[in-house]
Amino acid sequence: MIDTHAHLTEKVLYEDLDNIIKKAKEFGVNDIISVGMTNTHNIRAIKIAEKYENVYATVGIHPNEATREKLDLNLLREQANHKKVIAIGEIGIDLYRNKETLEIQKKYFIKQIKLAMELDLPIIVHSRNSAEVIYDILKDYKGVKGVMHCYSEHPELVSKFIDLGFYISVGGIVTFKSAEVVRDIAKMIPIDRLLIETDAPYLAPMPYRGKRNEPAYVKYTMLKLAEVKNINEKELVNIMRENTYRLFSKMKRKS
Repeated sequence: MIDTHAHLTEKVLYEDLDNIIKKAKEFGVNDIISVGMTNTHNIRAIKIAEKYENVYATVGIHPNEATREKLDLNLLREQANHKKVIAIGEIGIDLYRNKETLEIQKKYFIKQIKLAMELDLPIIVHSRNSAEVIYDILKDYKGVKGVMHCYSEHPELVSKFIDLGFYISVGGIVTFKSAEVVRDIAKMIPIDRLLIETDAPYLAPMPYRGKRNEPAYVKYTMLKLAEVKNINEKELVNIMRENTYRLFSKMKRKS
């Protein structure tokens, strides 16, 4: 399995990386994508990827940081050329926490989309109460590739994001008893556009809900997805691995 979205740079994980990486391997998680959010976390993500052979990094400025973090495109470009940086992200729009900063969020998002296209890298998109705004932006940038991370809103937009060439990633929310909408979304995602993630240390799946999430627990999301998609677990893992390698082409393929 591959955890396509974990925040290993967050303190609760960053201070326990050796144990977290070891446990992930024991649970069958062969690769982890450590996702950047701020200038400090981008640097951390790269350092983690340099230390651990099975960890890759992404760099970007999260929409919730748009008024606190400088968007230095030259720095991001330099970091993105690192051999283990495989995407620009986490970027996007958040209208749950920061409605008042929409315009600067849009500015940051569009500039980072353009950088990703320049570098031929995928983007990792954060969407919270903002899928319609994000779609309206992305449709104007033909050829941009990426993933809607931990997608859980507007099921009617799933096919539209797919038509743009995007992948849809499912996280631990799919295991929650009340998450029928997310399970419905999972059913709608074409099997060749499906990715899996933890969003660790957040959104731990059942039976760990409410506790610290970590890459090892992507296994429980996979088991629920296999049930929802009515597919053999091993087959699902193989398909999602191929999907991941197809999108994140800088990753080193493992058999």
